Order: sequence, then C-alpha cells, then structure tokens
Amino acid sequence: MSGLRIGGIVSVCASFCLAIVLPVARPAPQGTASLANDPKLIEDLVYANRILYQQQVLDGFGHVSVRSDKNPDHFLMSHSMAPGLVTSKDIMEWDREGEAVDARGRNGYTERYIHAAIYRVRPDVKAIVHSHSPDVIPYSVTGVTLRPVFHNPAFLRLGAPIFDSLKDFGDTDMLIRDNKLGDALAKVLGNSGVALIRGHGFVAVAGSAQVVVYRAIYTQVNARVQAEAMKLGTVKFLSPGEAEKAQAVTEGTSGRPWELWKAQVGKIE
Repeated sequence: MSGLRIGGIVSVCASFCLAIVLPVARPAPQGTASLANDPKLIEDLVYANRILYQQQVLDGFGHVSVRSDKNPDHFLMSHSMAPGLVTSKDIMEWDREGEAVDARGRNGYTERYIHAAIYRVRPDVKAIVHSHSPDVIPYSVTGVTLRPVFHNPAFLRLGAPIFDSLKDFGDTDMLIRDNKLGDALAKVLGNSGVALIRGHGFVAVAGSAQVVVYRAIYTQVNARVQAEAMKLGTVKFLSPGEAEKAQAVTEGTSGRPWELWKAQVGKIE
C-alpha cells in the first residue's frame, strides 16, 4: 500500500474520531436566554404566579406581570402557560404596546394588553394580576358593589369599579385582546387598586409583586366574606377613613404573609 493511500486512510479515520468526540454546535433552545433584569424581580414574579395558583386565585388561566427595572416602558411576564407551572426561564420582556421584545417562537397571553395599557397610564403601578376568580365575578354582573368588609381588603376603599366592554365595543368574545380594550379598562380602573371586568374577572395593581399578590388574594377573600355577610343582614362596610388607615397598616406588613406563601410554595426554578 502506497504512503499516499495510507495517509488518506489515516486522515479519514482522524476526522471520524473527531466527529464522535467533539460536540456539534447547536442553536440555543428557545426560551432559555436569561434576561438582564434583577434576578430578585424575576424570582418575585415566578413566586407571584405560583402563590396565586396555590391560593386558588389563578387556575390554568390568568396572569401576573411586573414592570421592568431596566426599561420602565416595558414589563415582564411569562409566555402563555398555566401560572402554576411558570419558571424563571419562561419569563419574557414585553414592550409598551404589549408586544414581545424577543419572542423566539413563544406565544403571549391574548390579554397581555391589560398589562400594557395600565402600565402606560399608571407610573405608580409596578405589578399587575388578572384573575377569573369565580368568587369575584358575581359582583361584576349583579349591581352589588364589592367593598371592604374588614381591614385586610381595605384597599377596595369605596368599592371596585366595573369595566363593561359591551357599552363601547358591542358584542365581543369578552377578552381584552387589543390596546383599545386595554385602554378602556385602564380608564375605568383610574387610580383604584382593583377593577372588576363584567362577566370575566378582575384586575389588581400595586407598587410591587408582593403587594399585588396580597391585594389579589384579599380581593377574593373579601368577595367570599361579603357574600356570607349579606346572607345575615345589612352589611356595615369600612368607612373611607377606616379604609385609609387600615390599608396603611395591613399593606405595610404584607411581607409577613408573603414569606408564608413563599414557604408554602417551596423552592422554585
């Protein structure tokens, strides 16, 4: 066998061995790129999703967001998935119009425009929850105002306003699926902490993930307590002054239940 032929065989074998040993470069899987935001902010957002599922404020539907700490015109929220399954790798960045900054094939929630619209007009809002709580929905369709019955939901003040898309948009599929509907909802919310959506659910807003989770949970709790109280007789709600003073105290200590709720959820990814 000639030296030239032997050299060729050796070259082929070497190339084959390298192909086995060396890993082949592959594109990064979709949805795994890390965001430049504060890891604590992302962790709080993941916990917010998990807590609200664990507390049965959210089920397979509903969503939570936080305003971006890097760009206040943007917000962070998971791609479209069940809140109880959200991990840090599922968090995406969204612009002020509710469009993904870097979708990479991932779909967003249809009603992400709720979040975009509120962040545009409420610079004080740093976190938003949208829930379809069956305990709250009756107050959106009966004319009975959801008002604070006890101190923890004092943020409800004189009552949660109600957004009714039928008035200005006619027959719809009941979803806030574009910015026009989102803007209309944000207008009804005004400076309130909670607004109901007729035949649909509610939206809660706050200055942090911790407080918005507190508000979402106690909105649902108040709905249950108020319904029970109305069975017994005339309800004496908190006065405006009582609500103002109680809110300052209860939300100032919202870190206590937040840590408990996090412990109940356990370790997250």
